[in-house]
Amino acid sequence: MPKVLYSSASPYSAKVRMSAAYAGIEVESHFVQASKQPPELIGANPLGKIPTLVLDDGRAIFDSRAITQYLNRQSKNALFPRNADKRTDAEVLEALADGICDCVVTIMYERARRPEEKVHQEWIDAQWQKVLRGLDHLNANPPKLPKKITAGQIAVRAMLGYLSLRFEGQWERGRSRLTRWAVRFDEKFPELKSYLPS
Repeated sequence: MPKVLYSSASPYSAKVRMSAAYAGIEVESHFVQASKQPPELIGANPLGKIPTLVLDDGRAIFDSRAITQYLNRQSKNALFPRNADKRTDAEVLEALADGICDCVVTIMYERARRPEEKVHQEWIDAQWQKVLRGLDHLNANPPKLPKKITAGQIAVRAMLGYLSLRFEGQWERGRSRLTRWAVRFDEKFPELKSYLPS
């Protein structure tokens, strides 16, 4: 059985594990501390990043978008539509959610890894503005939640889970459509909720 090397807090790990569950693909989840660069992770992914999917034949797939594409092929398009335009929409939605996560993760690293006097607040503020613009766009245009969703909607839910974990109370104000969307997602797909960042 393929195994996914993951961190419970990682939004990218959450997206991959949610995608595998939604696509009906069984994977073993192996928690790793990427910051400690364990041999299991470094041996599979020279970048030492999570998530990394290790296949039964030893091949490794990374990053999270490459993994969702692989899971989509294995599941005969359970995660992305066959229609070219709809597929592009799903891919762009996934990219937007991942991009917001990229900004939030770099903010976390800036605060955690630098001495307080060396934290570059102007740079943090610029990253946060990107986050807010992305969230405002999603709030104005909440993704549809049909019976069959895509990796795009899954990525958005994983991203919102990460924001709630790290920045609860700092992103929700004025974005009631997006917060309601997350609640509806969990109601429609309760089996995926346990994979959210924690």
